[in-house]
Amino acid sequence: MLQDRTGEKVPQVTFRTRSGHDWVDLTTDDVFKGKTVIVFSLPGAFTPTCSSTHVPRFNQLASTFQSHGVDDIVCMSVNDSFVMNAWQEAEKAYNIRFIPDGNGEFTEAMGLLVDKDNLGFGKRSWRYSMLVKDGVIEKMFLEPEEDGDPFGQSDADTMLAYIAPDSPKPQDVTIFTRPGCPFCAKAKEMLTGAGMAFEELVLNRDYTEQTLRAVANTTTVPQVFVAGEKIGGSDKLEGWLSSR
Repeated sequence: MLQDRTGEKVPQVTFRTRSGHDWVDLTTDDVFKGKTVIVFSLPGAFTPTCSSTHVPRFNQLASTFQSHGVDDIVCMSVNDSFVMNAWQEAEKAYNIRFIPDGNGEFTEAMGLLVDKDNLGFGKRSWRYSMLVKDGVIEKMFLEPEEDGDPFGQSDADTMLAYIAPDSPKPQDVTIFTRPGCPFCAKAKEMLTGAGMAFEELVLNRDYTEQTLRAVANTTTVPQVFVAGEKIGGSDKLEGWLSSR
């Protein structure tokens, strides 16, 4: 039976990581000592839920967590350092520290190393998240022991609700742009100046005019969307920002 380790110290292990062309050993103390750290652990790099939801949301909320005293956010998986580094690059999740538990030592010591033989994975981590302060687990969110890969408690929003229940969440902002567009540059500057992080989609790299017509019913850029609402071009954005 999987156990909640709240109140216990994290296991003492050495993580074999790769930085550039060099191997770098990180100990448990290197990661946790004197720090407030969020750890979220998952079954595998590049897997669907992990890539589409678990990693992106922690990455998006990183600055919010930091504003509430979190020093580091760690994504851990029973994968080697080459895989974890490649996954971070693919996800562009540069607000998170990816740490490989390649031999499963940390996960096993946590009592959360489970069989995923039916998927051809071998031994992997059960999905969980935890808040660790100076090496001691203050709070742990452990997914229920059910078939499959349950995901409803170890997400970033649940962790944020524990750390700062009254904290406003950043708004979801997307801007459609094209290369060399001065109005797009102006819109991005306005969003940055307003402290609003955004995802940029670039014409003929991330989308075509067909997609822009389908989503925004126009072919002009920029087109800004906030939390499902179409704001429009740079002039519309300026007016929207001034009315907030």
